[in-house]
Amino acid sequence: MLGALEALDEEALRRPVLPSGWTCLALVSHLTYDDERFWFRGVIGQDPEVIAAVERREPGGWQLDAGLGAEEVFARYRAEAALADAVLSECDLDAAPVWWPEYVFGEWRLDSVRQIVLHHITETATHAGHLDVVRELIDGAQWIVQD
Repeated sequence: MLGALEALDEEALRRPVLPSGWTCLALVSHLTYDDERFWFRGVIGQDPEVIAAVERREPGGWQLDAGLGAEEVFARYRAEAALADAVLSECDLDAAPVWWPEYVFGEWRLDSVRQIVLHHITETATHAGHLDVVRELIDGAQWIVQD
């Protein structure tokens, strides 16, 4: 994820280039809080701090603090990914999630840690593709190029 953003300055990382208006930093923040933290520490790990934040309906990762620098956003992503890895290292992939916020998802449900991991891989891969395209629009650079 972060490799696609290497060498971009703060201005480029904060500049929206798509009609939806999201920025590269906001996307990394979204993955940090709405994916790594929510799914692994919340849904799988039942972390009370994460659950409380969700139950308070705190803004998600798309709401990036304007005063937060890019390196801090990247550091938070790396740290949350490491915490997610720690949660997963203790899990049975066939186990049911220990916490499920029905008020967030309604009838939709993932029934096992394995399904959550696959959902997370899909979400991350989708957003990695978004970052590849946006990076090329910003400065013409491509992260992975096939001959």
